[in-house]
Amino acid sequence: MSGDGYPNPGAEENGAMQAEDLDDTFEQDLRNMINDGPRIGPGGSVLPPTSLGVPGPFTGIDLSSPQKTSITSPNITENPTVGSRLANPSGGAARVAASPRAPTQGGGSAPVTPSQTASYNANNRGNLGRSDSQDNGSPLHGQPTTSEVARAKLEGLKVWSVSTYKCTRQMVQERLGKASRTVDLQLEAQIEVLRDTQRKYSHILKLARTLTSQFYLVVQTQRSLGDAFGELAAKSPELQEEFGYNADTQKSLCANGEVLLSALNFFTSSVNTLCNKTMEDSLVTVKQYESARIEYDAYRADTESLQLGPKDNTTQTKLQEAQLKYERQKEKFDKLRQDVAVKLKFLDENKVKVMHKQLLLFHNAVAAYFSGNQQALEATLKQFNIRPKVPGENKPSFLEQHH
Repeated sequence: MSGDGYPNPGAEENGAMQAEDLDDTFEQDLRNMINDGPRIGPGGSVLPPTSLGVPGPFTGIDLSSPQKTSITSPNITENPTVGSRLANPSGGAARVAASPRAPTQGGGSAPVTPSQTASYNANNRGNLGRSDSQDNGSPLHGQPTTSEVARAKLEGLKVWSVSTYKCTRQMVQERLGKASRTVDLQLEAQIEVLRDTQRKYSHILKLARTLTSQFYLVVQTQRSLGDAFGELAAKSPELQEEFGYNADTQKSLCANGEVLLSALNFFTSSVNTLCNKTMEDSLVTVKQYESARIEYDAYRADTESLQLGPKDNTTQTKLQEAQLKYERQKEKFDKLRQDVAVKLKFLDENKVKVMHKQLLLFHNAVAAYFSGNQQALEATLKQFNIRPKVPGENKPSFLEQHH
């Protein structure tokens, strides 16, 4: 196609000529294969093509020969140029023209001898092996081989297995009273206080959530009751006044209830953060400290047992290795113990600050609501920077509902 969208006669003619050249090259290859193929002489023996004088058609195996039971399988030699031409048809004609062929008596090309074919196949196999070895034999620079990766994983598994066995043995012996453990009385007491505090705060959080959910149902009931009173006030002239002020009372209680719900939600959210995030983070560090303590005691017990053993060279070598591992575990244990002490200190300060604010909020909001002091309730929310939730604030519009 030309640039304007019309067919290009020159391009189509060139494509047709290339297709005809390809067909001629393929037919020439097939003709050469047939002419150069093996011929069967008397007795089933394979004769070279030049021994017959002129090239003739491929005769195959004579089935009517009396020696057909002893006929050997023919050695069919391959033409090395056929595969390359079929793999790259565009360069086939050029290679045919460039490859020299010795003329024979019949005017055809000289056949490929078995020795030439064997050398060609050997060269191809050698080149293929060299290319494979270059591609897959040597790893990339700077990257570990598969054996190195497997060896590293196996070594890591071995270290983990030994450490796990020692720690499990230490734990079992501690429970049975056969091994001693390292105890920091002051730190252990603080950790126990932290766990007890988390349990109690979790109970307070559960009760506060129950109160919030139940009070939300009360507010929704008050809203529905106020709407019902207002509807009856419009339809009952004789009781319009009574229904009217009851509807106003329920709507006022509902509005104050929404303000109290905002305060309760803020209280539960802050206690949840303190209990399930701040305290839990400290307890995660405590668990790491306890695991490091078990490992420290396990390696300490191994070092002490080796020190009491014989003083031969093998024992001394094991003792030096055990002392190195013991020193590493001791450094890890001391660091985690210091981290736990610091976290417990900051947690205690943060807990006092947060709960002082939240308890003051809870008391003022509940007292103002049940005393009917709307101004004090709103002032409490402003004091703690709490924005009350407006009814229907997050409700989608009519178009969004029916989109």
